[in-house]
Amino acid sequence: MQLTPEMFLIVCPFLFLAGFVDAIAGGGGLISLPAYLLVGLPPHYAIGTNKLSSSCGTLVATLRFLKSGMVLFKVALPSVAAAIAGSAIGSHLSLSVDEQTLRYVLFVILPVSAFFVLNKNMFSDKGKKEAAADTRTIVTAVASAFLIGIYDGFYGPGTGTFLIIAFTVFAHMNVPTANAQAKVINLTTNITALVVFILNGQVLFMLGAATAACNILGNYLGSGLAISKGSAIARPVIIGVLILLLIKVLTG
Repeated sequence: MQLTPEMFLIVCPFLFLAGFVDAIAGGGGLISLPAYLLVGLPPHYAIGTNKLSSSCGTLVATLRFLKSGMVLFKVALPSVAAAIAGSAIGSHLSLSVDEQTLRYVLFVILPVSAFFVLNKNMFSDKGKKEAAADTRTIVTAVASAFLIGIYDGFYGPGTGTFLIIAFTVFAHMNVPTANAQAKVINLTTNITALVVFILNGQVLFMLGAATAACNILGNYLGSGLAISKGSAIARPVIIGVLILLLIKVLTG
């Protein structure tokens, strides 16, 4: 596929914002994937290239959470195994769908996932500051990693947010602790899906390298901020990108 300077100029700023938003509250894919689609990338290339940039950015945020000591390894490690299985299934499903059908599917999934990500009532920060790695927490994490991993492999946007919601609602974690576990799992699903898309030749490495650098910077800055401040920034940015995508769809 022919890349143009305009593609880089449009996508790179969005990927910075996506990384910033994703590190704070998840949902960065609601910015990054539409950005790739806006510049005319076919759906499979958009998803595959997005996996490259988001994997790099999520790695940076994950390392910061690991350094902070917020990752519960008894929860994260079995969840990683489940996430690998789920993401592999989802990415193979995505590649089995033809591009025109996938485009229709994305236009349905995008507003639905945006609804959940932007719904304030879905978040609860009343969980325990020190979450116990008990059986309930581990089972919740593993089940969430597998099911949401399938979604992430197939499509992706909102994965981190859905994991945070699952951990706060069912495992009674507070948002920062849930976010730390979500980053480890999301990194796993991104890398697993990325490998599948690379093996099938659906990644634009030149564009992906540039956007990855922007996404890394956004993730680094975003992961250092409090989630309450970040959420206020994330919502209007996501809404703005969704409006741009809607314009793109209506105008062809």
